Amino acid sequence: MGYKIVVVGATGNVGREMLNILAERHFPVDEIAVLASRRSLGTEVSFGDRTLKTKDLDAFDFTGWDIALFAIGSDATKTHAPKAAAAGCIVIDNSSLYRYDPDVPLVVPEVNPEAVDGYAKKNIIANPNCSTAQMVVALKPLHDRARIKRVVVSTYQSVSGAGKEGMDELWEQTKAVYNPTKDVPPKVFQKEIAFNVIPHIDVFMEDGSTKEEWKMVAETHKIVDPAIKVTATCVRVPVFVGHSEAINIEFEEFLDEDEARDILREAPGIMVIDKRESGGYVTPKECVGDFATFISRIRQDNTVENGLNLWCVSDNLRKGAALNAVQIAETLGNRVLKKG
Repeated sequence: MGYKIVVVGATGNVGREMLNILAERHFPVDEIAVLASRRSLGTEVSFGDRTLKTKDLDAFDFTGWDIALFAIGSDATKTHAPKAAAAGCIVIDNSSLYRYDPDVPLVVPEVNPEAVDGYAKKNIIANPNCSTAQMVVALKPLHDRARIKRVVVSTYQSVSGAGKEGMDELWEQTKAVYNPTKDVPPKVFQKEIAFNVIPHIDVFMEDGSTKEEWKMVAETHKIVDPAIKVTATCVRVPVFVGHSEAINIEFEEFLDEDEARDILREAPGIMVIDKRESGGYVTPKECVGDFATFISRIRQDNTVENGLNLWCVSDNLRKGAALNAVQIAETLGNRVLKKG
């Protein structure tokens, strides 16, 4: 016996990835519904070897459905997620709307699977920000061994984090560089993204940080440990898919780089590719389409006491969004619902 699954926002980048991953991981689906806004009504999407037509989100009745994977913006989620939850359908939400709600668990299954048990307060589980998700997968096994005091992270985030419109803008601006008669002014991003980097993701806050940077701090505290000090600089780069992070970690006790490498090799969801030679590391282009979070460039930082550096790369449409949501559904099934 399997589940009755709803994918909300099935025509977007993340929604389509959710459908791909549900099929790839052979999630036990008895029945599936794909929902979108009325302007996308009837759009066809793929689920394994099946082709499905989207239904109208506004008119859909969630009664009798088990799990809804939401991949729509916060405004639409605010309207539809409570309706689904009230109808008895457990919502796994990819937006930022519920991440900081104390009554809603924020879950990365490799890190805090037990947190799904708290879903019943609102019948909602939150998916973390894409940049946080891959980082905490790397931090947790090291934190368990040597207790992390402080993290300094710089992110190099792909344009797919801003949706299809962000990918289109990079593509059109890149073509325009070679066509001097064509001008493509920035609309999605604050400045031209082609052949450029932009140290600005989301809105600025009073302390000078951006909300994306604040999210990494708040979510690491909620998922891993509120005692960890985190400072982040989040940068948009001209890469279509795949987020990269340079992470500097200071521990309470010494952790040798070789032991750290061994710990990470054994940790769930992580693939260590760390050869000290040309090309002996993973780049964002190489991680696209993969489930793993890749770790490279593991080395001591001798400028601080008990310091370590590492390079972390992941497909943000997968681990940063769709994959993590499906893994939450799997964890929910194994720990709570026990079907399939």
